[in-house]
Amino acid sequence: MPIKTFKPYTQSRRKMSVSNFSDITKTDPEKSLIKIIKKKGGRNNTGQVMVRFRGGGHKRFYRIIDFKRNKHDVLAEVVSIEYDPNRSSRIALIRYKDGEKRYIIHPVGVNVGDFLISGPDAEIKPGNSLPFTKIPVGTFVHNLELVPGKGGQLVRSAGTAAQLLAKEDDYVRVRMPSGEIRLIRANCYATIGQVGNLDHENITLGSAGRSRHIGKKPHVRGTAMNSVDHPHGGGRGKSKGNNQPRSPWNQPAKGFKTRSKKNWDWVIVSHRNIVRRNK
Repeated sequence: MPIKTFKPYTQSRRKMSVSNFSDITKTDPEKSLIKIIKKKGGRNNTGQVMVRFRGGGHKRFYRIIDFKRNKHDVLAEVVSIEYDPNRSSRIALIRYKDGEKRYIIHPVGVNVGDFLISGPDAEIKPGNSLPFTKIPVGTFVHNLELVPGKGGQLVRSAGTAAQLLAKEDDYVRVRMPSGEIRLIRANCYATIGQVGNLDHENITLGSAGRSRHIGKKPHVRGTAMNSVDHPHGGGRGKSKGNNQPRSPWNQPAKGFKTRSKKNWDWVIVSHRNIVRRNK
């Protein structure tokens, strides 16, 4: 997917880059697989802002994605590759032999007209979904389950892939895109291959308008606020008052551990920070 740039007739155009969408084969989504999503502006059910600086943006439909791939041993043909405004990756529309249609995340190397299948006896090729017990060690996978039957929860964004490192009784060792090595149950499903749209990370928004179009509002610095609004606020000049970097609710912003050791430490074989430090 090549990146398209523009002649710099304005400063924003000089830095802006977009996808040329040459990999898209169909522009209109499948009507039976979309639903309306209501914008919340970062607010919860009581109206309180839980995620700041969100609001506006273009109207979009949600595409219902099949993360479970639970229709086993039935061949499905790839009908089209489509754009999804709700995620960084492309999506592929597949049609099963019985006529049912579903959306899946589009992997690298899967084209229109290819046939995919899910199940324990599926072939090891991009787009097929299998349990870890049937996947060879060293294979790159995406759309990983954490709970058997719940559907893929990990490694779903554009260009990402995890690698199966080892099998140990009821668990397997998987290297995540972050470098973290963790244990996952061996009966969980994963999809073979790397997620497509590899050039997504090379796209530059280039202007505030494109950011607002996505639904992101300007992110205000804490030092630009008053002291009543943020621990970094107030004072004379650009100063945070010799305070450590922290959130508006006084939680440290650098080095503060938020992951529960009680629940997750036994699953993590090697933390990503340790891997980066060794490099």
